[in-house]
Amino acid sequence: MLILEDEPDLAGAVRDGLRLEAIAADVAGDGDAALELLAVNDYDIAVLDRDVPGPSGDEVARRIVAGGSGMPIIMLTAADRLDEKESGFELGVDDYLTKPFALRELVLRLRALDRRRAHNRPPVREIAGLRLDPFRREVYRDGRYVALTRKQFAVLEVLVGADGGVVSAEELLERAWDENADPFTNAVRITVSALRKRLGEPWAIATVPGVGYRIDDSGAGRGSAG
Repeated sequence: MLILEDEPDLAGAVRDGLRLEAIAADVAGDGDAALELLAVNDYDIAVLDRDVPGPSGDEVARRIVAGGSGMPIIMLTAADRLDEKESGFELGVDDYLTKPFALRELVLRLRALDRRRAHNRPPVREIAGLRLDPFRREVYRDGRYVALTRKQFAVLEVLVGADGGVVSAEELLERAWDENADPFTNAVRITVSALRKRLGEPWAIATVPGVGYRIDDSGAGRGSAG
């Protein structure tokens, strides 16, 4: 899990207490650090203090929700006002905890959210010898684990979800990149090429000239890596 908390003593105490409960946590002391950690790690839950330096806890929550990961969020706040909580829930926050709080209560809330998330886990998808687990963010090719970057995983998830159908470069750019992506970039071609090589031969991703890409379970996609 990710903890965004700018009070070092509190953040350290929470992290150490969670470790005793077999819950691993990374700590960010400001909004920028939290966003950097979110960019490189897949967390199960985020616990965000609202009032931190840099992007606020509200802004970090907004970006998590916009990312579509479904990551549960608990907001920490010193305020116990209903309107404060209402604004947080409108952002997409799942739960609220008012400071000061008991560590045991935080643990109970974390486990309740994790159980709720478990009931809503997306199904594991299998095609062309690929096994993609969206919840665990894991990919296997013929039983072999394949380490992918976040962007490669996002592209493969879209392609696997198409169930063998063709996905255009434009759609991949729209669904796997953010809204600021340059529509004329070569990022899709470069990412697909790297992804194809990571998955290994026979190529699981076929290029359909002038149209886009699709998962190919016939082995016919073993041609160009472009």
